[in-house]
Amino acid sequence: MTTRRDLLNSMATVGMSGAALLALSGTAAAAKSSLLQSRYGKGPGLQGPYLDLRTGKGNQLAYARLQGNLDFGKPKYFWFKGYGMSIEPNKPVKDLMGTAGFGVIRLQQGPDGAIRRLCREIILYTDLRSGEVLEEWRNPLTEETVKVVHVANDPFNYLIEDHFPAPPSFGGLNKAAPPPRAEFLLPWHQHGEWAAMEMHIHLLYPSALQPDKWPRESSGPMVQASEFFAHHVKVADLQNPKLKTLDFQGTWNRITPWLPWMLMGQRPGMMQYDCFQGTTRDLESVLDRRLLDYAHKHYAKYFDAPTEWTADRSLSSLEHYALEQTPAAPVKAQ
Repeated sequence: MTTRRDLLNSMATVGMSGAALLALSGTAAAAKSSLLQSRYGKGPGLQGPYLDLRTGKGNQLAYARLQGNLDFGKPKYFWFKGYGMSIEPNKPVKDLMGTAGFGVIRLQQGPDGAIRRLCREIILYTDLRSGEVLEEWRNPLTEETVKVVHVANDPFNYLIEDHFPAPPSFGGLNKAAPPPRAEFLLPWHQHGEWAAMEMHIHLLYPSALQPDKWPRESSGPMVQASEFFAHHVKVADLQNPKLKTLDFQGTWNRITPWLPWMLMGQRPGMMQYDCFQGTTRDLESVLDRRLLDYAHKHYAKYFDAPTEWTADRSLSSLEHYALEQTPAAPVKAQ
């Protein structure tokens, strides 16, 4: 079973954007620090004068400002919007639904110089044509109408440190011993006035939805998933010590098994999310009013971040599904 993550070359939040990215550990400790420092942090604007992104401390402060606000306690919104697509053997990729959502993050001072990241986040699925938030959906791959289960993660907390943290346990499903801790060095590159940083991760771990109990929801005994996060930020902002938070734009992509509520079982294939992402001070400027109205009605508390820190690692949407849903009835024989 493979569960080690290379945060620098193959960087699972979860949930989503988010989400889940830093609650992981890479295998960067296997490489020499000098090699990492020569490989990453390229560009004169990434070496100072405020932050040296060849150091773990520099990356800790840069990443914390991207994620939240170092004026501790102030909330910060992130958003994403795009598509969910099916990928099946020997078939063209097919757009299935819209995928959009947001989260809100609050930072707190943690122990030993760590920064606590407290977050709530949701993913809502929308109709491709109308943009309306879905409650039922006609699955074009099976011609079956199914109940839609949106993603709501509360909370998704982790520590931002000058070293990568230990990987998440996914509710105890990931039993692999954590790799040695590695300095928190991210793959920054400068392009003129802009700095770019991409992180991705590939996962394989036992599913919370085992086929014997969840025959229609489970894609199999193991979960194989990947997530990809791109961030673009102005170098001048990155190196401005007066800015306690940083705006960024980028993309979020995820490759994941069929969503359990699609009732696809172990049919060959997978889902891919393809989304823009970024930060905003006004969710209405980036997300559809109908989506926000639906969120206010059904997920009102998700417009504010948690205020109390809990050290428990958040669960992924599959673990939440296993706790909150019940197995669907078998397909009736024709």
